Amino acid sequence: MKCTIHGAVVLSRPPEGPLAAYIAPFARSLSEQGYREGSLKQQVRIASGFSRWLEQTGVGVRSICADHAIRYLRYRTRHIRPRRGDRAALRHLIDFLHLEQLTPAEQVVSPRLSSTECCVQAYVTYLREARALATATIVNYVPFVRAFLNDRFGQGRVTLSRLCAGDVVRFAQRQAPRMQPKCAKLLTAALRSFLRYARYRGDITLDLSAAVPVVANWSMPSIPRGIAPDQTRQLLASIDRRSGTGLRDYAILLLLARLGLRSGEVVSLELGDIDWSAGRLSVGGKSAQRNELPLPADVGKAIATYLIRGRPRSTCRRVFLRARAPITGFSGPSGVGSVVRHAIQRAGIDAPTRGAHQFRHGLATEMLFHGASLSEIGELLGHQHPQTTTIYTKVDIKALRTLAVPWPGDVQ
Repeated sequence: MKCTIHGAVVLSRPPEGPLAAYIAPFARSLSEQGYREGSLKQQVRIASGFSRWLEQTGVGVRSICADHAIRYLRYRTRHIRPRRGDRAALRHLIDFLHLEQLTPAEQVVSPRLSSTECCVQAYVTYLREARALATATIVNYVPFVRAFLNDRFGQGRVTLSRLCAGDVVRFAQRQAPRMQPKCAKLLTAALRSFLRYARYRGDITLDLSAAVPVVANWSMPSIPRGIAPDQTRQLLASIDRRSGTGLRDYAILLLLARLGLRSGEVVSLELGDIDWSAGRLSVGGKSAQRNELPLPADVGKAIATYLIRGRPRSTCRRVFLRARAPITGFSGPSGVGSVVRHAIQRAGIDAPTRGAHQFRHGLATEMLFHGASLSEIGELLGHQHPQTTTIYTKVDIKALRTLAVPWPGDVQ
């Protein structure tokens, strides 16, 4: 006797086994996450087959673990031709059972951390909770700090009170010459940060951060590579806004171009951050600071159109959601970078880069060209230090040569 699950999946017989009562709720959960009918059918049929196998092997709901999923896939392969997505379907089912507290969370035995790793983890906690630094900054600092501690203490116990200026100088002098200037400056910044942390803890009394050598490097060595205004207009015009994905991408690109937001700021934007009546946007910037920005009419219209006509139904509070299941916010800034990269490729534009930051540079350069002050530019871009904004005052000599008037007469 056939059985229909969630009005979409037809099984040759009703579900059997310990998971029979949970197949329909599982299907409903998948539907709410935005999985399409084809994927929904595959996952429900896998779950039904898994439940029958559990009954045959005498495994109850409370005993299910990831190992049972692996064993079932091996069993299934001997009887049915495997399909792409079978393993993911079972993983979704196991996650659903854990989420519904039907199966106990698996106990993962963590390996014992070394003395160096314990010190690094404590430093990471300090950066995240006390300093509220961005995840990207923490990720950049940690490898240098770990290398410094391993260089000084090896596999032994880390005793920060034994550090001296010579340790710091020797490590920096050995490592910096092998690196590009930008990477070497990041190394010295990480060392200063860690040594200030060690002093904050009371492990050292001297300010060893002052012993970190300064990496020789020209201030503002390169000119920001900003996308040109006509390229931005061409890119926006190329977006197909007849689909939900197109409406989303258009709104994202407008935010980048008109407000100069960072990728991470676009990703973390939530529905409650938009004050429609006041026409303002609250943006979470670096170091957990929030910037209040005016919401231009065209940007507000693009976001509103996406929310009304293009955004999938979801309990997620993020403004911009993935186009494919599971329907949730982007996992990180790379999601916005992917939107920019594919849009530029489709439009066939010879942009300075394929990244999202070029819109930020392009906006700042255009504002400066039209007479905006550095303080105004810095306020819009959320710069914490005025020196960060001064990079846009650099002149592109190569571009200016194309505008130079030939000198009259022959060269003497």
